Amino acid sequence: MSLPPEKASELKQIIHQQLVKMDVHGRIREVLAETIRDELAPEHQQLSTEDLIKALRQRGIVDDVMKELKFVTDVNEKERTSAPKPSTHFVDREPPVLKKTNIDPTRRYLYLQVLGGKAFLEHLQEPEPLPGQICSTFTLCLHFRNQRFRSKPVPCACEPDFHDGFLLEVHKDSLGDGSKMVDATTMLSICDPVHIVLIKTDTFGETTLVASYFLEWRSVLAAENGITNIAVELLGVGTESKVSVGVLNIRLEMYPQLNKTLSPEVTNTQFALERQKTAEKERLFLVYAKQWWREYLQIRPTHNIRLVKIFAQDENGVNRPVCSYIRPLRAGRLLDTPRQAARFVSVLGYERAPVIGGGGGKQEQWCTLLAFLCRNKGDCEDHANLLCSLLLGFGLEAFVCAGTKAKGVPHTWVMTCGTDGTVTFWESLTGHRYIHRPIKPDDPPLAEQPKPLYPYRTIGCIFNHQKFFGNCQPSDAVEVCVFDLHDESKWKPMSGEAIKSVCSPGTTSSVPPFPPLCASTLDAAVASNDIEVQLRVLVSEHRKDLGLSTVWDDHLSYLLSPALAAYELERTTSISAGNEEFQDAVRRAVPDGHTFKGFPIHFVYRNARRAFATCLRSPFCDEIVCCRGDQVRLAVRVRVFTYPESACAVWIMFACKYRSVL
Repeated sequence: MSLPPEKASELKQIIHQQLVKMDVHGRIREVLAETIRDELAPEHQQLSTEDLIKALRQRGIVDDVMKELKFVTDVNEKERTSAPKPSTHFVDREPPVLKKTNIDPTRRYLYLQVLGGKAFLEHLQEPEPLPGQICSTFTLCLHFRNQRFRSKPVPCACEPDFHDGFLLEVHKDSLGDGSKMVDATTMLSICDPVHIVLIKTDTFGETTLVASYFLEWRSVLAAENGITNIAVELLGVGTESKVSVGVLNIRLEMYPQLNKTLSPEVTNTQFALERQKTAEKERLFLVYAKQWWREYLQIRPTHNIRLVKIFAQDENGVNRPVCSYIRPLRAGRLLDTPRQAARFVSVLGYERAPVIGGGGGKQEQWCTLLAFLCRNKGDCEDHANLLCSLLLGFGLEAFVCAGTKAKGVPHTWVMTCGTDGTVTFWESLTGHRYIHRPIKPDDPPLAEQPKPLYPYRTIGCIFNHQKFFGNCQPSDAVEVCVFDLHDESKWKPMSGEAIKSVCSPGTTSSVPPFPPLCASTLDAAVASNDIEVQLRVLVSEHRKDLGLSTVWDDHLSYLLSPALAAYELERTTSISAGNEEFQDAVRRAVPDGHTFKGFPIHFVYRNARRAFATCLRSPFCDEIVCCRGDQVRLAVRVRVFTYPESACAVWIMFACKYRSVL
């Protein structure tokens, strides 16, 4: 391919600039001098161009130049020559290119490298995955001072092949120090740990929390050359919190290098003082909590059977005050309204903490927020804590309520108190809201009483990040409960100062800081299309097994979209809209003498086969999928609505139209 003269000179100029930028000429001179000195001194033979190229290759200079060259296509020219694309949604399936991170030379960074794992004995017998084979994977999730990172998934193995590096910025929060380079002494006062969560994803996409670990990174401040290698033993979660699951090899390095490192005695003394201070605060709070509980029981002996929860165990089996699981959480631009926040929390998966053995006992495990978000599912307490935190972030007065549902099953939900005294219950697992109007037991028998619509039966206590109240009304039934929190004869408060001493962020405490929410990485259009294509195949196969042919009506499928959008809007805002247009469009699409049937259903996962199996359990859906008759036309539409943390609401609608034959 020949280039016009002006293009050739332009190309030469670009190459020359690149070589000057990389100082290639200087490096070639160095290699030339070295080669002449090493190879030509004994025998004064002639040095050929090939010898020089070979020497440059051996020292990696040719590779460096090739790496730096980037071939960019003229976008406008490409647009002019390419054929017009149809008006559908396309996504570039090219693998993502790793981008170089810009390092601010005025800031201090901690470079954390995970250099493999070992002794994951549960996977000792696991065979090597074949190329292209879907296998279970491990993923590491990290959080440090409002920064979140996720490793590349690696196949589960006894020695998982983790090789990832994370650049964590160590910065001061206080104003005025933002432009100042932090020194070792200042960094020693930053007591935030690096929270590492290990997630296992099986071949069906189901996630399991394997380990949750708080890494003390400040040992690197006393390391020679500002580099240290640590072998981190990960322990299991819940009932296995004392059992080792594996070891991670971690390398910590400071960027730029410290001018002056601290002595190990200084760092160890600091750690010991922090532990001592935290332990003393926790001891004093425990003494206060015991005293508060004794006083609470003296009010009424029956209080000992009420669900008053002061402490709860996290995934590592550590007892923490319940108030520490809540903190005002702002979602930035990811969520716009409190009701949208409730919808987001409700589409995170619900899963009770696993328990070993039978007996129907409930294993208690309140997860830290990072573990809950990375796993994308949790128990009702995890959902309630997150929803309460988000509502507090939106400026509402929100509390988590601990009590029971029907049949005495323990449950937690969220309550907000309006400035006008309105009390609203929020069910974190469904996103439903209920206005609470208490029944007045002293009213005459014929007086009309409000009928409660909520599923809650009793309430023992309510709490948020600053307050804790124990219910000391004669009855703990929710329907007769009065939420006048200023009346200490109805609600026994805990000292705000005592709660603040162990739960406030920024102080030396064992409470992990909250991570920020992450935007969804899912492409809604692509995910919707993938599930729809899979469902069409599954329906066709199912009908083929029954000896039925399948004819799809693409136009009818498209007409189902407005209905799915309206269903999601109603779940988010409690407002129904657009139903008239949908019904009118369907009437036009279905000829006279034909019957139309539709079946919408909602899921919070994207497994098409699992969703189809669930749909077939409904007689209404089975009737549509297995429809027999004259001129049967089938339709299916899928709409995936994405939320932060890659959570999603999946709406599916199956429909059919056929000629009615009497």
